[in-house]
Amino acid sequence: MQRSTLLRGTAVTGAVAIALTLTSCAGSAAESAPAASSDMEIGSVDLSADCPSTIVVQTDWNPEAEHGHLYEMIKDDYEIDANTKAVTGPLMSDGEYTGVNLEIRAGGPAIGFQTVSAQMYQDDAITLGYISTDEAIQLSSTTPTKAVFAPLDISPTMVMWDPETYPDVKTIDDVKGALSANGGVWRYFDGSAYIEYLKSAGLADSAILDGSYDGTPSNFVAAGGKDMQQGFASAEPYVYQNEVSAWGKPVDFALIHDAGWQTYQSSVSVKADKFDELSPCLSKLVPVLQKAGVAYYKDPSAANDLILKLVDEYATGWTYTQGVADYSVKTQVDLGLVGNGPDSTYGNFDDDRFADFFDKAGKVYTDLGTPPASGYTPADLYTNEFIDTSISF
Repeated sequence: MQRSTLLRGTAVTGAVAIALTLTSCAGSAAESAPAASSDMEIGSVDLSADCPSTIVVQTDWNPEAEHGHLYEMIKDDYEIDANTKAVTGPLMSDGEYTGVNLEIRAGGPAIGFQTVSAQMYQDDAITLGYISTDEAIQLSSTTPTKAVFAPLDISPTMVMWDPETYPDVKTIDDVKGALSANGGVWRYFDGSAYIEYLKSAGLADSAILDGSYDGTPSNFVAAGGKDMQQGFASAEPYVYQNEVSAWGKPVDFALIHDAGWQTYQSSVSVKADKFDELSPCLSKLVPVLQKAGVAYYKDPSAANDLILKLVDEYATGWTYTQGVADYSVKTQVDLGLVGNGPDSTYGNFDDDRFADFFDKAGKVYTDLGTPPASGYTPADLYTNEFIDTSISF
């Protein structure tokens, strides 16, 4: 089963909020050595006095390379729980123990496909969660969160097409006219907020839109190149060319980001009401997250080995191969999906970009009946105060 990119973190409208029931997958409860040990020597970064003894991070999908910065912080001494879809081990920074554990939880099917925001508010054990900016804006009235670190600078969400059918399509500006002329549709996951933005910007309309995308390649393949489809630029182009045998050829794509919907995908966030309490921890932890991201993209091999092992152990029905992981890392770097952004710092938020997106998304969600919380401003949704500006690629 291929990944549905919406379930991988794209915000949805309130009218189509997902309420699927999680079916547990059997598997070994734990393996490898025990987690953090009291006799481990703490290194130069000591989180034990300011952070929870186990920092729990709720991700937005199955383990994958876009989450590599997290798995970079867990080395050989870990436990896997295949029932809860979580891995726990000593939290390491630059090869040194920080005095606390890190627990990384899978999202998507592991949490019944509900939003990470909802999961955080249901489980007080969760310290941090992956919340995209559009989700944070949409749900600010019900499950408010605040972002403290941006592992991805640009969202991988894209629309893809067959270059043999559409050789002249290069950008999203070209998509509407090309599909209309050819009688094709843009298949997306129903409720994706970026679609509403594209409609309001005149870049898409109901005549070319089909909200029946279910995360599998079957309809795209059956259309024989006539239709276009949403996906992740850091995965589907490789998968469709190399792992979908019924297709087996290249696809072209355009990033939704380049059309103006510039959400921060999978931002590491805390519940708004826990921000003050966790601030002493975050002041030390966020630079550790930054360093881990830089280290991962320099040498992703160990973290990717763990990611592949976890996908196998969790057995959610989703596949992820070494080829996809390698492609993802390279593509994230090559396309600037991960990087320093417009300045020389990794992991921070651009103030002007955030403010612009807040206005765009706020209008979209207001029109859809789920406006941002009354009186909210961008400053309520993110902060750069814990970022170490000296850390960069």
